Amino acid sequence: MSHIKKCGLIGLFAAASVAFGASAGSAADLGGACCADLEERIAELESSVASKGNRKVSLVISGWVTEQVVSWDDGVESNTYVTGLGTAFASNVNFKGQAQVTKDVSVGYVLHVEIITSDVYTTNASNPRGGAALSGGGPNSLQVLYSYWFAQSETYGRVSVGVNSPADDSAVVALDSSGTLQAAYWVAYDVFGFNVRGNFAPGDSLIWGNASSCRGYGGGPGDCNGVPLNVIRYDSPVIANFSASASWGADDNWAVALRYINTKFGDMTVKALATYSETSDEAQGAPVGGNLEYTQASVYLQHNPSGWFAHGAWGHIDQNVNPQNNPASDTYYIKSGIRLKPLPIGATIPYGEYLKAKDSAFIVNDSGTPGDSSDDVARVVSGSEATFWGFGVAQEIDAAAMTVWLRYREHEVDVPGVQTRDMSTIVFGGFINF
Repeated sequence: MSHIKKCGLIGLFAAASVAFGASAGSAADLGGACCADLEERIAELESSVASKGNRKVSLVISGWVTEQVVSWDDGVESNTYVTGLGTAFASNVNFKGQAQVTKDVSVGYVLHVEIITSDVYTTNASNPRGGAALSGGGPNSLQVLYSYWFAQSETYGRVSVGVNSPADDSAVVALDSSGTLQAAYWVAYDVFGFNVRGNFAPGDSLIWGNASSCRGYGGGPGDCNGVPLNVIRYDSPVIANFSASASWGADDNWAVALRYINTKFGDMTVKALATYSETSDEAQGAPVGGNLEYTQASVYLQHNPSGWFAHGAWGHIDQNVNPQNNPASDTYYIKSGIRLKPLPIGATIPYGEYLKAKDSAFIVNDSGTPGDSSDDVARVVSGSEATFWGFGVAQEIDAAAMTVWLRYREHEVDVPGVQTRDMSTIVFGGFINF
């Protein structure tokens, strides 16, 4: 983000005049008619860049644009869609303002607006253009992902208030610095809203986003407390490579997280975290009169000289009031690959991934009032298992701050007494920052 100032332009103009042999008389004419032309040009340039409504607060505008081509086969039907990457990875514009109050304290704001061309979380076999998952808007709509203000001290940490990530939202995802994050992580992204094909009992249905379920608490299979909420959040300063976060808000959602990040652990980058959260909000899937409880742990390792990396994660979800006698569910994820430099444009990153979830399938029965989902009954099936595996390659283009990728993923779920079909996807996508 460059800052255009009048004095800088006048200096540049004068320097250019000297460089091209302008006479002293011509340079002196800067105070005459040509100066008016210069002022007019400056005004044009200033109108073409973002200006600050409050000159005491800095403004940084950033974001990215990302789209992909998804070819899918659910065992009964196949097709190819062009979609965005969905909520939290969608194309966006991010506004961040900050002002220095004292040498140690600053205050500011973040406003992150997503442009949902087609959300993969609401796309399915009968709907090639899914609407915004958070706002409920249709395709080609806007939704606010973050909107909060903050006060930050280098000594004491940062407090933020507003629509923000709970302390454990995307905590596992944020550890991944391999360059393959857009291509692969532990959520059922491209197939989330698709029905699992199988001979289910009348009224029963299962979507791939619930094959390993967060029970309504988030993205699934992993990152269960994975939706920005109205919260108060505290982030500690980093002390000896450790930092902590805590949040509370929404309808009694609270979360804590502890992180360790060391990019110079000998030849290694070592990152680790542990998180815990609870919600009593029925809109997030909590049982009436009870809580959903979610625990995560994750480790990311990278050998810096060679570029080899591995990322492992575990998630455990349970509930303390359990009218359906749902078993606790565990999800395990591993991804590994290597950052290579066969091309001068940037790193080439082949990888493989594997996910396994146990006691995981969250089946919905809608045999109640037709057209009314309020009396639907959902249950976690004991003995069910989900397996996702895949491989791909990401290519970084350093000069454009861009990544493109090609990947394959296979999705399998076993439900006792049900014959299910696997689902596969082949995806080519691109992601460019600005």
